[in-house]
Amino acid sequence: MKQMQGENSRQINYLPRLEKVWDWMAQEGVALVMFEDTEGRRDKNICWLTGHPGDALFFLSADRKALLVAWDINLAKRYVTEPLVALAAYSEFDRLQQKAIAGAAERLGVQHGSKIEIPSVTPYPVFLDYVGELTNFDILCRERSAAAGLRKYRAVKDGHETAIYRRAAQITNELIDLLEKNVRCGKIKTEADAALFIELEARKRGCEGTGFETLAAGPQRSFAIHAFPAYTFAPFGGPGLSILDFGVKLDSYTTDVTLTFVCDPNPKQEKLVNLVEKAGKLCLSMANNGVLAKDIAASVDGFFAKSKKQMPHSLGHGIGLDAHEYPAFRNRSDNEWVLEPGMIFSLEPGLYDPAAGGCRLENVVLMTETGPEVLTQARIIRL
Repeated sequence: MKQMQGENSRQINYLPRLEKVWDWMAQEGVALVMFEDTEGRRDKNICWLTGHPGDALFFLSADRKALLVAWDINLAKRYVTEPLVALAAYSEFDRLQQKAIAGAAERLGVQHGSKIEIPSVTPYPVFLDYVGELTNFDILCRERSAAAGLRKYRAVKDGHETAIYRRAAQITNELIDLLEKNVRCGKIKTEADAALFIELEARKRGCEGTGFETLAAGPQRSFAIHAFPAYTFAPFGGPGLSILDFGVKLDSYTTDVTLTFVCDPNPKQEKLVNLVEKAGKLCLSMANNGVLAKDIAASVDGFFAKSKKQMPHSLGHGIGLDAHEYPAFRNRSDNEWVLEPGMIFSLEPGLYDPAAGGCRLENVVLMTETGPEVLTQARIIRL
């Protein structure tokens, strides 16, 4: 029997996650922190801290109280555990953020003169509105925010998150096998066929859909890192290189894999494929606990450079509630991420040529106590 939506989120003990923010607030001397997940300023930290899927303001006070102000109060009651988090409808505050934060400060007993932190992505004119509304408080809007601090915590998944990823990876692998079968037999002929097949089959298996818009690029469009538009009615899987980049969304978490279908390649295309396959093996061989992510990225860049090729994007990224999280696998001096157990990320070496097309290979990897475990079975498929 399938679980009702919202039941999975209620099974999570969110208190340890909330305590991370409360401890940070105590160190920073902040009395109230606001997280915002609204149209134009999305923030999955609210989902991570409460289980609520979106469209809400979330407040944490220094005395360890929590208030979720939801656009859809009925949905919030389904997903959020009370009394750990108190609930209020956005309509109680005239659907105005400035009134909501003032109301939250009053309900949570925040003393006048205290520091209140709003999201660092708040536009300056909106920041001024907050300052004008909350004249009795010190309003903080800064990069070194609570949301920024949560990046490192969300980068390391707990047991519940890891279990979700094992289930999501199993579904992803089922779809990979079906995709290969249907491209080979001719049931999938176009980019749209591939993208819509993934959407349908993912939902059949209990997923909320895809984690991001599927990128399906046939031989004439695979030269782009991310094809635009994401998919068309153009042929897929014919002579040349076709790229399929997708992820399934399960319990709000997404996978992220990329397949390349190879059909009757010319020498230039064959060279791209061989280089990407070797790069995939290289980066996986280096991925281990205690290794700097940028060192892995630098090694792959160096490998491609030997063949006078350049990868125009980063080697990989963390995944979770967002398709792109941390750690970052970028060959940059400011990238200080170190791999550790519990991290879940994708590695995606790729090369692209305006005439020959592109080739990318991407899999989801879980770092365990003993090293990397590849959860997905994406591959380069030779037709």
